[in-house]
Amino acid sequence: MQKNYTLLLFFLGLLLQPAFAQPERYHPREFILQLKPGHGLDFSEGRSAVGLPAIDALNKELGVAAVRQVARSTPRVPRRHRPDTRRLLLLRFEQDIDVVHTINLYLATGLVEFAEPNYIGQGGGVEGLTPNDSFFSRQWSLKNDGTFDVESIAGADIKMEEAWELAQGNPDIIVAILDSGARLSHPELAGRLWRNSAEVPGNGQDDDQNGYVDDVLAWDFANDDNVPADDHGHGSNVSGIVAANGNNAIGYAGVDWRSQAMICKILDENNNGFYSWWVEGIYYAVDHGASVINMSVGGTAYSSAMKQAIDYAHANNVVVVACMMNTNQGIPFYPAAYANTIAVGATGTDDRRAAPFFWDESSGSNYGAHIDLVAPGNYIYGLDESSDLNYNSIWGGTSQAAPLVTGVATLMKGLEPGIDVETVRNILRATADDQVGDPAEDLPGWDIYYGAGRLNAFRALELLTNTVSVEQPRQTWARVDVYPNPARSGETAMLDVQVEYPQEVSFVIWDNSGRQRFSSRLRLDQHSRIPIPAGLPPGLHWAVLRTDEGKAISRKFLVGRY
Repeated sequence: MQKNYTLLLFFLGLLLQPAFAQPERYHPREFILQLKPGHGLDFSEGRSAVGLPAIDALNKELGVAAVRQVARSTPRVPRRHRPDTRRLLLLRFEQDIDVVHTINLYLATGLVEFAEPNYIGQGGGVEGLTPNDSFFSRQWSLKNDGTFDVESIAGADIKMEEAWELAQGNPDIIVAILDSGARLSHPELAGRLWRNSAEVPGNGQDDDQNGYVDDVLAWDFANDDNVPADDHGHGSNVSGIVAANGNNAIGYAGVDWRSQAMICKILDENNNGFYSWWVEGIYYAVDHGASVINMSVGGTAYSSAMKQAIDYAHANNVVVVACMMNTNQGIPFYPAAYANTIAVGATGTDDRRAAPFFWDESSGSNYGAHIDLVAPGNYIYGLDESSDLNYNSIWGGTSQAAPLVTGVATLMKGLEPGIDVETVRNILRATADDQVGDPAEDLPGWDIYYGAGRLNAFRALELLTNTVSVEQPRQTWARVDVYPNPARSGETAMLDVQVEYPQEVSFVIWDNSGRQRFSSRLRLDQHSRIPIPAGLPPGLHWAVLRTDEGKAISRKFLVGRY
């Protein structure tokens, strides 16, 4: 997708075919493959041989120039369920090839687990220009007073002012922004960029042995260097939405004011990116401690390699937020369509699904069975990639909606660093504002256009502080946890109870209105797992355990709506 620098280009953009009309694009000289386990590799970066005769013969015959690992990074600390990425390779040929035919040749060796083209995806936002105006008042997505434009409805926002009363961020939390980079010198990002403390700046060495030389400010996967600077603009806008310094008297306020922003460049100057860059960026972010990843990008081609990377993030409690993209269709884009991402669509100033966006009459927020929720995403002002002083850059797309959700997820991680991905998803969905948009699309409960509803940052943080973050008493007769919390309606949650000695207790569940929903007698062992009855209505509940001597302990838990 392109940038619109002038009014002429803006109107010419209306004549372009939407992205879904284009054929799948991929690198003409590269593809990704994963070798089956159990085969010894004799492999070094950049060589064309891997130590497997059948593969090496093909490499020589077909003119492979170099082979490299897609994910070169290594985890700082042990990570759960990390795939063996030594087997995940990128083959680069000396000249253009018939990619599909060549893939089939490698699959025929029986040594390859999967192989796929190195697909190209795009960023999910487009830029335009507007006259100068005051700054925070432009951020209708955070506070909509009904005056931004003629369609604005007061309150059609994410309730950010109220949310900041509960949390403004945690400097120990890292949010990775996988995009076109950022303006690294921008004052709105001053003091906020993640720095690799294990790397000695400028010495030309890989001090921490993570596979990247001098990656002090993360990495540019598009150009394979250590300066993830923005040469397009998409990433600067997205980074500012997540993490621009707040309450500093200049520019705009990001959702989170204190987290560390890890800038990973996975899009080039044309807002395009190969999947291999995206996959490598995901591994890098997880391996280097990110708690949340924003991916305002999308491609229509399914990738096993990218799914594997997303699943790795999920297994390590790293939230991946992705945009639905902007073709006004129900077709899936990836990574949003993977089950383990949180998929975000976009709304306008009137709380309706953004269709069209301001830059193209044929555009619109995509929809489908994989959508989780929506957030404001049209006419979103932000940071500029080429100037510290230009605050007139305005973008629109689901790319701008996703970082609002990412920012709230980062605030949630700041309050409760150990919170798992599904709890974050369930809280975001359970607290979203439902039935605020077009009644023909925004149906009661979850629907394919709005998901669970429009993001409400205040309600999400309030619910988190009222449920998951309840502290255990330091000295008590029992220790009790509820998992998962929230639980979906119909899902069986468990009460995990530890006591000093076996005993009998009463077990009662109350709802938020004070109505008793369940009661029974239990025999507790020293460690017991008690199923919470299914079929409880959506909302807050209290699980109460009481001994015959009158000692009691309770835990709040949430049953989600969906």
